[in-house]
Amino acid sequence: MRVHICAVGRLRGGPESDLVSDYVTRFDRTGRALGLGPLILTEVDDRKGGGMAAEADLLRRALPRGAVVCCLDERGRVETSPAFAKRLSGWRDNGRGDVAFVIGGADGIDPGLRAEADYQLSFGSMVWPHMLVRVMLTEQLYRAASILAGSPYHRL
Repeated sequence: MRVHICAVGRLRGGPESDLVSDYVTRFDRTGRALGLGPLILTEVDDRKGGGMAAEADLLRRALPRGAVVCCLDERGRVETSPAFAKRLSGWRDNGRGDVAFVIGGADGIDPGLRAEADYQLSFGSMVWPHMLVRVMLTEQLYRAASILAGSPYHRL
């Protein structure tokens, strides 16, 4: 199952970019044997300043046809890392070819796009910078693959 991160904004060089790159590499290496990956990052940028609605249109165009769509949103469901790994493997085992994780811009995700999503995931009730959410998501994807592979990376 291919894993996509569709995000608003461009991640420039720096510590966040380095971490995302590292976790993507780790996920691809670990996930390959599990039928997970590659991890593809697609960035969209609303240069016309159309707000959340314009960002949602750009994100919709970036989503692979037929993908499970999971929005990262503070109103979403909070899960443990093992539960997230189980959810990811469940989508894979049910024959889904793609899963797309959607990260909105500074104002979040348009309510219409959120309503269209198959699932909403939260990293807690606090609001996180959207660039930092990429780091957190890529780490959790790598952690999920490690859990599924039986690796000692995740300790209970």
